Amino acid sequence: MASDILLPGQPVSPSRGPVPKLGGGLYLKDGQVRASLVGVAHYEGSTLAISHVRAHPPAENSVVLGTVTRLSPLQAMVSISVVDGVPLPAGEEFNGVIRTQDVRATEKDKVKISDCFRGGDVVKGVVISLGDARSYYITTARNDLGVIFATSEAGASMDPVSWQEMRCPKTGRIEKRKCAKPETL
Repeated sequence: MASDILLPGQPVSPSRGPVPKLGGGLYLKDGQVRASLVGVAHYEGSTLAISHVRAHPPAENSVVLGTVTRLSPLQAMVSISVVDGVPLPAGEEFNGVIRTQDVRATEKDKVKISDCFRGGDVVKGVVISLGDARSYYITTARNDLGVIFATSEAGASMDPVSWQEMRCPKTGRIEKRKCAKPETL
């Protein structure tokens, strides 16, 4: 069984034959084992249980996911909702800042924040420092970091075309973004 983090209500596929004896954090619904906690499924002898994974504040080199909330010419403000793969409880998000010099590794002086991010974009980044008292500094200067989900002006989920463009499937229109390289490539 993989050590993937499960969310409440998500199906759990036991790796051993029939439905095992259920421990804490699991329930049976319509013949399917489901998680009732955020955590990782594991066996304690013959009993399948979930060990609770606690959210923690970001540290340097933490991989974070967040939503762009505000843009200025020099930075994008991000509401961090996932730290190292663990979702934060609702209302306990952290603030992050992506500065122009932290968007990409090359041609840092030519970066325009409005060509890289838009409000509502979901961004994957790495914390580079704890920043000031209000926010963490985040970088997207690797190929696997950047916008992972964006909505077009037409309201459709956009698909990445290159590292700096996304296409709306409804209209075919191309919009500029600093895209994260999909994990499947």
